[in-house]
Amino acid sequence: MNAIDKAADYAHEATDRIASATSETAKALGEKGEQLLNAEQKLMKNCCTYVSYHPVASVGIAIAAGYFLSRLLNNR
Repeated sequence: MNAIDKAADYAHEATDRIASATSETAKALGEKGEQLLNAEQKLMKNCCTYVSYHPVASVGIAIAAGYFLSRLLNNR
């Protein structure tokens, strides 16, 4: 029975370590997700501001991007 108890203790310790590592990973991913969300919101605000102040340039950029994307995708 002593060997079985040792194996059970080892399994419990391993499970606790894995649970701790996954908890820390989930927390880190949650923080990174929050940072990415904030960065996305800031980028969208900057884009909207740019389009508001430079509408003609924005249309030109959109046309050029569409043209290059169509050329890139048609060559495949």
